[in-house]
Amino acid sequence: MSETTEELQPMKLEVLVLPVSDVGRSLGFYQGLGWRIDADFEAGPEFRIVQLTPPGSPCSIHIGRGITSSAPGSAQGNYLVVSDIERARADLISRGADVTEVFHNLYDTGTPERVYGHAPDRTSYGSYASFSDPDGNVWLLQEVTERQPGR
Repeated sequence: MSETTEELQPMKLEVLVLPVSDVGRSLGFYQGLGWRIDADFEAGPEFRIVQLTPPGSPCSIHIGRGITSSAPGSAQGNYLVVSDIERARADLISRGADVTEVFHNLYDTGTPERVYGHAPDRTSYGSYASFSDPDGNVWLLQEVTERQPGR
């Protein structure tokens, strides 16, 4: 691979598609979490696309009918980065989400074993909590208080 001095063309992640079985139920769930509806287009019984955006996020999600062949609930490990995981967790719980306790992983032991409680010394990027939407699409809250260099 040769090195180049050309700057890469910027690419911005704007939308993730989440496979759901019931658009109305999912729409209610995400609205209940406080996510903004940006668009809702329906073109007959086979196609509907709804765009929602989490508070403060530059990236949105699409849910709908006829927009993906993926099985409902198959979107796993979608990250929502937060600066205060306890506050974010409490807010989601107050809005009806079933959020796990805060946990961290023991990657330094060679296994990704989940351990409940905050990462040692509340290390940035180290503490998580998770929840699922009604179809089982899994979201991970990740606490980031200090960005790695270059971000």
